[in-house]
Amino acid sequence: MTDREILRLDSVDFVRDSRQILTDIDVTVHAGERWALIGPNGAGKSTILSMCGAVTHPTRGSVHVLGRKLGRVDIRELRESIGHVDPRHPLSSPLTVRQVILTGATGTTELMPRWHPDDVTQARADELIQMLGLSGLEAATWPTMSQGERGRALIGRALLPTPPLLLLDEPSTGLDVAAREQFLTTIDELHRERPDLATILVTHHLEELPMTTTHAMLVKHGRLHASGPAREVLTTDRVSQCFDHPIEIEHRAGRWQARARKVGA
Repeated sequence: MTDREILRLDSVDFVRDSRQILTDIDVTVHAGERWALIGPNGAGKSTILSMCGAVTHPTRGSVHVLGRKLGRVDIRELRESIGHVDPRHPLSSPLTVRQVILTGATGTTELMPRWHPDDVTQARADELIQMLGLSGLEAATWPTMSQGERGRALIGRALLPTPPLLLLDEPSTGLDVAAREQFLTTIDELHRERPDLATILVTHHLEELPMTTTHAMLVKHGRLHASGPAREVLTTDRVSQCFDHPIEIEHRAGRWQARARKVGA
């Protein structure tokens, strides 16, 4: 982990159709930090993530991504340096695992016509297939892949350009318990392989946080309820306040667990 700044949101407000979505959001992410972004439905998590991904601009305040201020930079060029994993990836073609990963070189959903990856890109795809445990599945096609295999292929796609920032938007969506645990193991191994990689993972469920999570932010009603080191933020009191419900938080063997707390307990 280094002090190199990867992302900074300063006093960010966001208004859509006269509705205040975000208010006074301040957060800074450094290289090697692995953030969890947690909050109830409608709290503003997706809007924050879209700013981190250089997709949405703030109404007020400033957003700096990889040292570049949104509004003063070529957005398309900036997005090439940001990996984004979304389990709702809108692919319909029967691309193989390898082809899905290779679309990360062009930032497209489908393979671009008449585009051919160079030797360096091919070698990088091979390296990711090996690292993500996809060896032996190179010929599997998107429609026949399990959700877990798709998730790992999408991580490979996002990592192909070797980005310094990786965004994971509810990556455990649709996974059964076994597939979720395999996926989280993959994330933990990725963090060990790429210690300087900064990640932001959005989830509703603390059980879906990898062991390597270092920081967390809780969002409530479009405001930052708490942010900082994960062990200081993900506490019973703070999570209960964020969700307006008594929730008991435990941290055991590197993982978080949440369960309803009896009133008066």
